[in-house]
Formats: sequence, structure tokens, C-alpha cells
Amino acid sequence: MKFTFSPKEKLKSKKLIDQLFAEGQSVIAYPLRLVFIKTAFEDDIIAKTGVSVSKRQFKTAVARNRIKRLMREAYRLNKAVYFDNLTNQYAFMVLYIGKELPTFEHVETKMKNLFNKFSNKVSETETH
Repeated sequence: MKFTFSPKEKLKSKKLIDQLFAEGQSVIAYPLRLVFIKTAFEDDIIAKTGVSVSKRQFKTAVARNRIKRLMREAYRLNKAVYFDNLTNQYAFMVLYIGKELPTFEHVETKMKNLFNKFSNKVSETETH
């Protein structure tokens, strides 16, 4: 898997996003929350991912967009390490649930923690 985040990998389907929040499981590494669901895509992409920041916590679009940019970059740099060995396809939504503006280093370490928790949860459910 390359260090890219192409348009094919972005979660855009309204129907899939609704299903994700209705039926998906989640893991939290504060201030990030990952909601995921096992699914099937027509293309051979392992994971489709979206990012979101609460409008209630961050009133200005500038702050929300900055956090989303940091989250997408942390995802892009670390996805290969965690998702290359996945056998199923997943849809992800990464939510920022914190109250203060983060730094990139903070977001990246929390993203790694989040992916570790996700990997543990998935391997735990696949063995049962």
C-alpha cells in the first residue's frame, strides 16, 4: 500500500455512512474515535475512510479544516503499517472529539493508538 490517500479511498457514500453509524463498532483513543464496519466494495480498496470534526466544538471552518487536514495526513502516513495485512474490506470514519486545537505530533500518536486498538479488536473478533 502506498503513502497516498486517493479519491477512491475516501468514504463518500451517504448510504454507507448512515449504515456505519447505525451498525458500526468503535474504538477510542482520546481525542480520536474510529467507527468502523466490515463491508464490500466493487473496487479492490481495503479501506475507505472519512474524517469529521464537530461544528459544536469548533465554530470556525478554519479550525475544523485544519484538524481534518492533520487527521488525513496522520492516516495517510500510517495506514500502510496497519492495513496491509487486513483480509476484509472496511469503511472507517475518524471523528475528532477533543475540545482543543491539536498539534500534528499529538494527532499522529493518537492515530497510531487508534489503529492498534482497531487491530486488536478485529483480531479478537475474527478468532471467536
